[in-house]
Amino acid sequence: MGGFVYAAFFGALLYLFPVFVWAEVYADAKERKAWFSLSLFRRIRVFGGYAELRKEGLAVHLTKKKAVLLPYSEMTETRKKFEIAQGFQIWRFRQVVEIGGANRPYGVMLAALLQTAGAQAFAILKTRHPFLSVGSSTLLNNRPVFKLSVQTALVFNGLVLTVALIKKTLEVFLNWIAKIRSGPSWKRQPSS
Repeated sequence: MGGFVYAAFFGALLYLFPVFVWAEVYADAKERKAWFSLSLFRRIRVFGGYAELRKEGLAVHLTKKKAVLLPYSEMTETRKKFEIAQGFQIWRFRQVVEIGGANRPYGVMLAALLQTAGAQAFAILKTRHPFLSVGSSTLLNNRPVFKLSVQTALVFNGLVLTVALIKKTLEVFLNWIAKIRSGPSWKRQPSS
C-alpha cells in the first residue's frame, strides 16, 4: 500500500513538474534557408532540420530523405493546427541580427532601428509576461549579409498539455457531430 501512495505522489509531482522546450532557429537570407532545432531541457534533442523557400511553398527538411512542402496558400490553415501550443508559456527569448553596412551610414541607422524596435517589442512582451527573460543584439558586418539567430524556451507541464489535448479532442468530436447532423441521412429521418 505504501508503494502505491509513493508512486501516486511522484506521478502527480511529475505531472505538475515544468517541462522546458528549447527552440533554436538560425536564418540566412543569402542562402534562403533557416535551420531549426527543438529539444527538451536543452539537452534532449527532439528533432531538427532546415527550411527553404521554393516557388511552390516552404520546404521543411526533417531528415536527409524526408521533406514536407507547405504551399503558401495553405499556411494560414496550417497555423490553426498548432493551437495546442497555446498552453505553453514563453520563458526566454534571445535574438541576434547580423546585417551588412558596418562602414556605411545606412547600416548604422538600420542597426539602431532594429535595436529600438526590439526594445519596444520586448517592453510590450514584458508587460504581458513578467517572468520573460528577453535579449536582443545587432551585429554589423562589412560584407552584405542578413542573418538572424533566435533562441527561445517554452515551459509547460503535463496538466496544461492534457487540458489542451482534451480541448482539441472535444473540438474534433463536436465538428464531427455537426458534420453528421448536416448530412443528407440525418435530414431524411422523420421527426417524432
